[in-house]
Amino acid sequence: MLERIGQKLEFVLELVAGVVLMVMMMITVVDVVGRKFFNLPLPGGLELTELTLVVLIYAGLPLVSRHGEHVVVDLFERWMSAGVKRFLTMLSHLVCALSFFGIAWLLYIKAGNSAAEGAYTNVLKVAYAPFIYVMCVMVLLTALIHVWFTFFPPAERSEETFEGAV
Repeated sequence: MLERIGQKLEFVLELVAGVVLMVMMMITVVDVVGRKFFNLPLPGGLELTELTLVVLIYAGLPLVSRHGEHVVVDLFERWMSAGVKRFLTMLSHLVCALSFFGIAWLLYIKAGNSAAEGAYTNVLKVAYAPFIYVMCVMVLLTALIHVWFTFFPPAERSEETFEGAV
């Protein structure tokens, strides 16, 4: 059941990321065309791009963690036993989870402060707090993924070098 929830959540996050990326591209096209051909840039185009970029990055964060796509440096791994590798993998997921929980807590505080202050963008007057809350939820979800992987590590992926990925 948990796997089905994870798959549905993954689908939703991928859909959100895809839609946001498309919106971001349309904003950029309209802004550039308006600026170059009509001398009329999109009002608040930069703000819209920044806000959609926030959503895109933070919607992708749980996906990156779920698929183990983080940058990994494995200089000494070839000399380690399987048990040591498993322990270090578990430890790294635990450290990541704790770090992400800390970041989520700081984002939660920041969102509350932003909401209390009524902080918003300069041109379009879009409130920052909802976006910071989205960031908080996505970081929290990422932390939970790392907690899960701490106790239930994913199957090892086949080794793929940078050259082999091209």
